[in-house]
Amino acid sequence: MKKLPLAPIVLFVYNRPGHTRQTVESLQKNELARESDLFIFSDGPGTEADGENVKEVRSYIRTVAGFKKITIVEREKNWGLADSIIDGVTRVVNAYGRVIVLEDDLVTGPFFLRFINEALALYKDETRVWHITGYMFPIDATGLPQTVFYRCPTTLGWATWQRAWKHFRRDPAAVIAEFSPRVIKRFNLDGCCNFWDQVMLNYYGGMRTWAVFWYAAVFKQGGLCLHPVETMVQHIGYDDGTHFKRVKRHDPHPSLSPITYFETDLTEKKIFIKRLKAFYKQNKRPLWKRVGPRIRSIFFQYSLRLRRLFYLRQ
Repeated sequence: MKKLPLAPIVLFVYNRPGHTRQTVESLQKNELARESDLFIFSDGPGTEADGENVKEVRSYIRTVAGFKKITIVEREKNWGLADSIIDGVTRVVNAYGRVIVLEDDLVTGPFFLRFINEALALYKDETRVWHITGYMFPIDATGLPQTVFYRCPTTLGWATWQRAWKHFRRDPAAVIAEFSPRVIKRFNLDGCCNFWDQVMLNYYGGMRTWAVFWYAAVFKQGGLCLHPVETMVQHIGYDDGTHFKRVKRHDPHPSLSPITYFETDLTEKKIFIKRLKAFYKQNKRPLWKRVGPRIRSIFFQYSLRLRRLFYLRQ
C-alpha cells in the first residue's frame, strides 16, 4: 500500500494550560501522531495578568512528546490570535505545501489526523476544494453521507493547501468593495447567519479576526470545503475563549469512528444545507444578544466618520 503523505500540524497556544493539555493529549492518541511533524506557536502575554499562565503553558509544551518532530516558536511579544495564526499558517504551508491547523481548545477524535491527511491527498489537485475541516455542528445526520461539501470553511480543526491559502488576504475594505447586497445574502447563508457583521466590525476596528476573510477568499472563488457530518473535533473553549466567552452551544463529542467515504460530487447537497439552516435557526441567539454586535458596528462606523470629519477641519 502506498504510504500516506502526512501534513505538518500547527498548534496555536496562549494562556490556557488546562485546555492546551487536553488538546495535546487527544492529538497524541491519534494513530498518525508519531509519524507527524508538530509546530507549536506560543503567543506572548498581552497583559501582566496573563504572564504566569503563558509561562505555565510554555513549561508544559516543552515536555510534549509523541510526534515525529516538534518545533516550538515562542513569540517574544503578544501578536494576538489573528496575526499569530496568519503568520504561522503562511510560514508552514509555504514550506510544506499543506498544513493541518489546531488551536489550544480543541479535542480531536482518534481518527482526526487520518481523515484530514487522506482528504488532503485525495483532493490535492482538485482546485474547487479549498479546505478540509474536522468539525461539524450537531445537525441531524440521518441519511447523509459521511462527508459533504459546504461553502463556509469551519476553522475548528482544519487543513488546506498552499495553492488555496495564497489567495488569503485580511483586507476588510477590499471585501466590502467587492460584495454586493445579493452576494452578502448568499455569504450569510441566505440570512441564516450574519458573517457579514464580522467583516464590518473588522473594518471599523471593533474586532480583529482572520477566519471570516478566509471564508471570503474561498467564497469569492466558488471554493468548497469538505466536512464530516459527525464531528471529529470537540470545541472545549466556550468557557473562556477569545471570541466565544460565556457561550456554550455547540460542543458535541468527537466521533470514535473512521471516515470511509469521501464525497465525489463537488456540490452542496440541498438536504444538508436545509438541515444546517434549521440548526442555525434553532440555535439563534436571543434578539438582545444579536443586536449588540450590530450596535457596535454602527457605533464604530459613525465614530470613524466623526474622527475623519474632525481631522479634516484641523
